[in-house]
Amino acid sequence: MTLRSFDLSGRVAVVSGAAQGLGRATALAVGQSGADVVLVDRNRTGAQATADELQQLGRRTLVEDTDVSCPDAIAELFARVDAEFGRVDFLGNIAGDGCLAKPEDLTIDDLHRVLQNLVVGRFAMCQQAGRRMLAQGSGSIMNIGSLASSTALGRGHIAYSMAMGAVIQMTRELSTEWSCRGVRVNCVTPAQVRNPSLAARMADDPTLESRFLSGIPAGRMGEPADIAGLAVLLASDASSWITGAIIPMDGGNMAMNAGGTPGHQAGRIQTFRGEQK
Repeated sequence: MTLRSFDLSGRVAVVSGAAQGLGRATALAVGQSGADVVLVDRNRTGAQATADELQQLGRRTLVEDTDVSCPDAIAELFARVDAEFGRVDFLGNIAGDGCLAKPEDLTIDDLHRVLQNLVVGRFAMCQQAGRRMLAQGSGSIMNIGSLASSTALGRGHIAYSMAMGAVIQMTRELSTEWSCRGVRVNCVTPAQVRNPSLAARMADDPTLESRFLSGIPAGRMGEPADIAGLAVLLASDASSWITGAIIPMDGGNMAMNAGGTPGHQAGRIQTFRGEQK
C-alpha cells in the first residue's frame, strides 16, 4: 500500500450535514483528497460556504437542501446526482436530529420523528447510494452513529439512543449483504464532539463539560476535524478490507471502565493501604 491508496481523484462523494460539524469536516477532507462532492444540508447557505472552499481546490460540487428524513426527497437527490455526476463512490451519512426527553415524558410522535430521521432517513440514504454502488461494483458508506449506539447516556437520550442502536445494526446488515458485491459499509461512533447545539447545552449547564471530560482519557472534547482522517481512510482503497466495523472516535471513552480514572485526573488519585482509590 502507498499513499496513492488514499487518493480519491475521479470519485464522487455524497455528504449529508455538510454545512457544519462532522459533515463539513468530512466534505472538506474527501474533497482535499481529490473527490468531487455533493453537499447536502437544510442550511443551504452553510453548505454553499463549504462548497466554495472545495471549488477553490478545483473540485466539482453540487449543493442540495434535501430533507434527509424523507425517502422521496432522497430519491430525488440521487436522481440529480445521477444527472450531474453519473456515479456515487462514497456516502458520508451524517445529518440527523434527535430529541431530549425523559422516558416517561417522551411522546410517541416525537419518538416516530426521531426514528424517521435517524433510522428511516439514514436507511434511505444507504439504499439509494447502495443501489448505484452495487451497479458499478464498488463503493463505501460511512454511517455516523454515537457512543449511544452501544452504551446508555441517560439525560433524556432514550429516543436518540434507540435510533443509534438501529444504525449500528443497519451497518452490520448492509455490510453482510453487500460486501461480496464490492460495497463496504462501516460506522463511526463519536463521543462528545463540539458543535453549536452541544455548546449551547454546556452553556446552560456549567458542570456538563467537566462530566464529559471525566469519561474521556484523552483529556479533551472531540473536534469536527477529528473525523477527517477516518473519512478519507474509509472512502479510499486504503480500507478495502474494512467493512462492517464499528469504529469509536471517542478519546478512549469506550475503553475505560466506568469506575476508571483518566490520566489527566491522576492528581486526584489517593493511595489507601497500597491500593489506588
